[in-house]
Amino acid sequence: MRLFSAQYVFTSSGPPLRRPLIATHDDGTIISVTDTGGNLPEKSTLAYYNGIIIPGFVNCHSHLELSWMKGLTADGKGLHGFINSIRNLREDYDPSGYDAEGLAVKYDSLMAAEGIVACADICNGTDSFTAKEKSVIDYISLVEVFGINPSKAGKRFEEALTVAGMADRKSLKHNITTHSAYAMSLPLMEMIKNYHSGIAVSSIHFMESEDEALMLRGEECDLLTPYRELIDEEGPPVLPRSHTEAVLNHVTTKGNLLLIHNTFADEETVRQVNTRGNTWWCLCPNSNLYITGTLPPVKMLRQAGCKIVVGTDSLASNNKLSILSELATLQEAFPDIPLEELIKWSTINGAEALLADSWAGSIEPGKKPGLLLIEGADLSVPRLTRNSKVKRLI
Repeated sequence: MRLFSAQYVFTSSGPPLRRPLIATHDDGTIISVTDTGGNLPEKSTLAYYNGIIIPGFVNCHSHLELSWMKGLTADGKGLHGFINSIRNLREDYDPSGYDAEGLAVKYDSLMAAEGIVACADICNGTDSFTAKEKSVIDYISLVEVFGINPSKAGKRFEEALTVAGMADRKSLKHNITTHSAYAMSLPLMEMIKNYHSGIAVSSIHFMESEDEALMLRGEECDLLTPYRELIDEEGPPVLPRSHTEAVLNHVTTKGNLLLIHNTFADEETVRQVNTRGNTWWCLCPNSNLYITGTLPPVKMLRQAGCKIVVGTDSLASNNKLSILSELATLQEAFPDIPLEELIKWSTINGAEALLADSWAGSIEPGKKPGLLLIEGADLSVPRLTRNSKVKRLI
């Protein structure tokens, strides 16, 4: 048995506790959490920390396979510019120059060191599978499909089935998921809607750019630029008419749906989309600042009662895969949000979204969520500071 305590413990299952006593089995399973009222008894085997103990983080959106692109894309170019960068890098990719598999292994280890215990990871291929086979992180691999050409919908779907088959052979949890409303033909969206791997978690990149709504309405916008050559050859794409239509009519109704980014979400869209139920709004603020220089309307999402979770996105649009870094960005931009709430978004909310709340997300008897220590926080508030860092205890 091991004993832990700290100035504060945020269990994510109740209010913050002052110097409680956490007892765990040697494997990290929580035995008990005792509220001492701040009067911690002396015990020779107790590990006491001057900081905040929290459950392990849950990363609800990453692209581990893009780790080799770190530092290779230009920031501030908007979503259309970012898409062009990604496409050009993929077309010019030379395996001898960039070890995609090896870098995925490296950054998986760094995510684990940053306290991430579960992750929904987007993959277009199999480059991240070696890392996931060996990882201590519990992954759901979301095999992502895109393509606006209706005549190639079947081919795109078959390619995704091949990747999903490889995940299955490696016993990796997986599902096939849509990329976005603007990059998917309706026939392709319907194929994905009718597919179900048994893992009831899916995702969609959602309202990351103002141009998305314009593109869905058939209006001119910068986001059309990456698709211009194809559109000139094939004619106007067959897309949903709105984000609401995409989610309510053309995305699977089964299980939990992660809406990724939501940078330009509006009140009416949020209200309508929330009628789906089992919908989770994933914030990736550092990526948003990198690509568009804009943060999501967090205040509105909170007021609308949205279930909020947090992701890191990829190293193509971020300088590190750290949930704590994402929380620090949110706290700086929205100082009225209590740290306790931010921690819940990145722990129990994420665990519920990824169907991992039976073991992760909160410090409760019977769970094995991992224990993290946040050091360098301002404990008088409490809130994060520029010196805050996270250390994995279990």
